[in-house]
Amino acid sequence: MAEAERIIGTPETPGAAGTGPEGSGGRVPSGERTAPDTDTAPPARGRRRIAVLFAVAAFAYVLDLGSKLLVVARLEHHAPIRIIGDWLQLEAIRNAGAAFGFGEAFTVIFTVIAAAVIVVIARLARKLYSLPWAIALGLLLGGALGNLTDRIFRSPGVFEGAVVDFIAPKHFAVFNLADSAIVCGGILIVLLSFRGLDPDGTVHRG
Repeated sequence: MAEAERIIGTPETPGAAGTGPEGSGGRVPSGERTAPDTDTAPPARGRRRIAVLFAVAAFAYVLDLGSKLLVVARLEHHAPIRIIGDWLQLEAIRNAGAAFGFGEAFTVIFTVIAAAVIVVIARLARKLYSLPWAIALGLLLGGALGNLTDRIFRSPGVFEGAVVDFIAPKHFAVFNLADSAIVCGGILIVLLSFRGLDPDGTVHRG
């Protein structure tokens, strides 16, 4: 009897016939999820994804900070610079609102939201096993840090500072590279969600 159970398998035996995707011919029922065994995934893999997240964030942050310093030094209080006729100009302005100039009366609230986003991303990084998610969260983190730096260190005061914006397309709000990173990261997250990919590497089968 023991030999027969060993050959046939039982419901409690890993790898028993019909107990997993492999036992059902590799098909996953609609609505279920498949995922790599993140509990046994090599720790180095998770560390690499975290390293990618912070590398992307650092790149976005340094690029945003450097561009703002250059704009303040060379462009503020000067005439706009035309890049593509009237369609795209570089024009330094100070924005007390959120991305693209919205909500100027809620500067402190936007500062708190940016800080909360940074904390959430930092906590989520501990369970990160997806490279696309690492890139998306890195863009969000770098952009949030870029604008938060302005909120803290620029006038008129701590947590009320005005963000430096300078990219001015025609018939559109003026924005900066941090705003661009946040938008690109958000779009990538939406696309990943539609594809069913979670930050921990889990894949939804719709």
